[in-house]
Amino acid sequence: MKIPSLAVAVFVVSTLLLATPIVRAQTEPLNFVAPLSGGQEVPARDTQGRGLAKFQISPDGTMIRFRLIVANIENVIASHIHIGPAGVNGPVVLFLYGPAPAGGGRTDGVLSKGAATASNLVGPLAGHPLSDLVDAMMNGNAYVNVHTDDNVAPVNTGPGDFPGGEIRGQIFLAD
Repeated sequence: MKIPSLAVAVFVVSTLLLATPIVRAQTEPLNFVAPLSGGQEVPARDTQGRGLAKFQISPDGTMIRFRLIVANIENVIASHIHIGPAGVNGPVVLFLYGPAPAGGGRTDGVLSKGAATASNLVGPLAGHPLSDLVDAMMNGNAYVNVHTDDNVAPVNTGPGDFPGGEIRGQIFLAD
């Protein structure tokens, strides 16, 4: 039995279309948030300090815009994005603020805002595309923390003196 050539062509084209993955371009920016508190730090910190980090990934995935807002916190020296799941400390991959001198006093409001690209990645993501950070954020494997230091020995004596981090929050996709 001879199969008409039009039927063969339709079969081949439909088979190829079904076997080919559909790639969707991101047309809207992706938005992420990270609410920060002392209870999320590892180890947990007894502090009234709070924060909120907001991130927006450009539609082409090459830039991340950020805003970090804090309240009831003193002596902020730095803030970063780290790679690591909840409950686990991990390496710094992007600077959000600092370093600043220790003993700076109280901060309430916007601590930092800006934009970063792959060229700003450090640590284990240095030289990687920004999509590696975005993947970690999407999978719950990235967090923000804010470090404090009162410039008085010893360290870790209380709020305003946690150089390893006073407040922290996992980054997750916003609604």
